[in-house]
Amino acid sequence: MGGPIGQHQKWSHGYFSFPKLEGSIGPHMNFNGKTHIVWSLNNYLGLADHPEVRQADAQAAADYGMAYPMGARMMSGNTIHHEELENDLAAFVGKKAAFLLNYGYQGMVSIIDALVDRNDVIVYDAEAHACIIDGVRLHIGKRFVYQHNDIDSCEKQLERASRIVAQTGGAILVITEGVFGMTGTQGKLKEIVKLKDKYTFRLLVDDAHGLGTMGETGAGTHEHQNCVDGVDVYFGTFAKSMAGIGAFVASDKQIIDYLRYNMRSQTFAKALPMPMVLGLRKRFELLRSQPQLREQLWQVALTLQKGLKERGFDIGNTNSMVTPVYLKGDLYEATSLTRDLRENYGIFCSIVIYPVVPKGLIILRLIPTAVHSMEDVQRTLDAYTEMGEKLKAGLYKEQNVA
Repeated sequence: MGGPIGQHQKWSHGYFSFPKLEGSIGPHMNFNGKTHIVWSLNNYLGLADHPEVRQADAQAAADYGMAYPMGARMMSGNTIHHEELENDLAAFVGKKAAFLLNYGYQGMVSIIDALVDRNDVIVYDAEAHACIIDGVRLHIGKRFVYQHNDIDSCEKQLERASRIVAQTGGAILVITEGVFGMTGTQGKLKEIVKLKDKYTFRLLVDDAHGLGTMGETGAGTHEHQNCVDGVDVYFGTFAKSMAGIGAFVASDKQIIDYLRYNMRSQTFAKALPMPMVLGLRKRFELLRSQPQLREQLWQVALTLQKGLKERGFDIGNTNSMVTPVYLKGDLYEATSLTRDLRENYGIFCSIVIYPVVPKGLIILRLIPTAVHSMEDVQRTLDAYTEMGEKLKAGLYKEQNVA
């Protein structure tokens, strides 16, 4: 009952799943009646509670209300502000045009659905985000998955795909992520782009975690890896660094014009409300004009990651700000140590267990932000050190909450 994750709902709901974090969005929030250091919000640049952002949101709501504009963009919901934001985003990520999307998840599903037909072949990374997987599932043509970040495996699938499209007259779409949100590893964009020397395909990159955090200017992982031109279709979300809601897709003008008229999730959905659009313009302005926010994010992330490794914790191969901590233990130990961190140390982070990861593996994922302090980092490292010792001693087997 309840599915692979929902099977635990009777004892997890409200605490481990669907928890309530209260108060101003930031590194310290209230949970279960206590103040916690929060490491579970993708508020990378700390813009969620930035005073200029709050003011822009409030002013836009006062000027326009939440309803304007009414209707889908194609019919009656278009404004100059939507178009100006699109133009600014396109230029920032190095593309000719962009199209605003109401939601990131639905947007990616709909992008994939619009870009391919039955004659085309999709080649995608095995650890792609659920929105990519769901988009791929809609494809009625062939689809091949390659081993995570394995370029040899990717090339093998491209060979298979090339043989098929030679017969169908279709094309190949390769899909990967800029930064994989669970492990923190960067997608091997530059190596994939290099495969264009041998194969003909378009590359779609989901850079939800890379926009605003990666690259010299924060333009994304493709900027960081110096392969902007090789990424044909770039997807970024507003739910991470820009602390909002919605997303955008950027590419050359021909592709964006096609998507404007063929993305069903946008054609038949109400446009982004004006308070969000104007609020996003302020967020985008701060992202570009205050590079110190990105610098602070990376200082926190690297200090946290260095401290965890020095204390013997396995943080995998992350080369981004996403910081997973890999532990060995069962469900009981996972829930017990998480409760201990929250109740006795005031540390709130996300817990990942089976079936998302294999049995016997626990991931505690920490998301650093520009507004965390060095004191927050030190308190967390001290708490993790004690937690790790308890786990090795088997104490959490005796204190399970399940």
